[in-house]
Amino acid sequence: MSQGADPHATEASRSRPSVTAMAHRVVILALDHVVPMDLGTPVQVFGSTGNRYDVRVCTPTPKGVASENGLVRILADHGLEALDDADTVIVPGIHGGPPFETGELDPAVKEALCSFRKRLISICTGSFVLAAAGLLDGRPATTHWRHTDLFRRLYPKVNLDPEVLFVDDGDILTSAGVTAGVDLCLHVVRKDHGSAVANRAARRCVAAAWRDGGQAQFIERPVPGVGDLTTSVTRQWAQSRLHEPLALSTLASHARMSVRTFTRRFREETGMSPARWLVRQRVERARQLLEATDLPIDRVARESGFGTAAALRQQLHAIVGVSPMTYRRTFRAGIS
Repeated sequence: MSQGADPHATEASRSRPSVTAMAHRVVILALDHVVPMDLGTPVQVFGSTGNRYDVRVCTPTPKGVASENGLVRILADHGLEALDDADTVIVPGIHGGPPFETGELDPAVKEALCSFRKRLISICTGSFVLAAAGLLDGRPATTHWRHTDLFRRLYPKVNLDPEVLFVDDGDILTSAGVTAGVDLCLHVVRKDHGSAVANRAARRCVAAAWRDGGQAQFIERPVPGVGDLTTSVTRQWAQSRLHEPLALSTLASHARMSVRTFTRRFREETGMSPARWLVRQRVERARQLLEATDLPIDRVARESGFGTAAALRQQLHAIVGVSPMTYRRTFRAGIS
């Protein structure tokens, strides 16, 4: 050990998994009024995948940035130049500051973001930053449901969808509030490395590997009265029977509700209709089987409740954008 070396730093470096030179570099751009949880989410999720990602934090100036409510000051080892070598740039949410309040953005930050040509991600109100840079004009995006009206006033050119947990528009991805950032980061891990890696990361983070529904299920509503029924038990029951015919009347009967009441309550709790939810669950089941087994496509279709390969192909293409065979080749090859 060289003279003056820090033994604690050396020991800490030994405890961290080594990052290979070929690891995908993720740079988190922290701005003033950054939300600490949004900043920590990608560090935790991508850091739970072994040595597959090299995660770094940068700030616009060496003096760092203040966090939400001024609770702490974020000091980083990197400045905006870190974006030059990044594969993915993530902008955490901010609560305050010009992008959030007036629609303005520091020119240096805007130039750095607009010059970046790879994958851009925002978490929660980080979408205000991307919108202030003009990067979301004419594109679909989302943000926290509480700030929908403000976002639309400041950025009317953005195709805002406040009901979803996240939007994947190819090279730009945006998430809704707080824990939806976990959903989006796990989605990115899944795209990069397949379900097995994403599921392991989710378990390490004690998070759901995939959540159905959208923000509608979290929007403030009157608290149900005592004795009000929920559809959660029926949803769990249906997930174990996706290979069986599941008519709306069957689901309502299991929940001991009329079809009308069940449909209304289901939509309130999940943000989607029972039919759409079932399709999503069956597509997710098919994706798992395509990634983790060698079952023929016809068998995957039956096991996931689509019945025929043609029906599976239609639904998978509508939701994921590829055929079952293409999906299997892509994601099984990505698992390591």
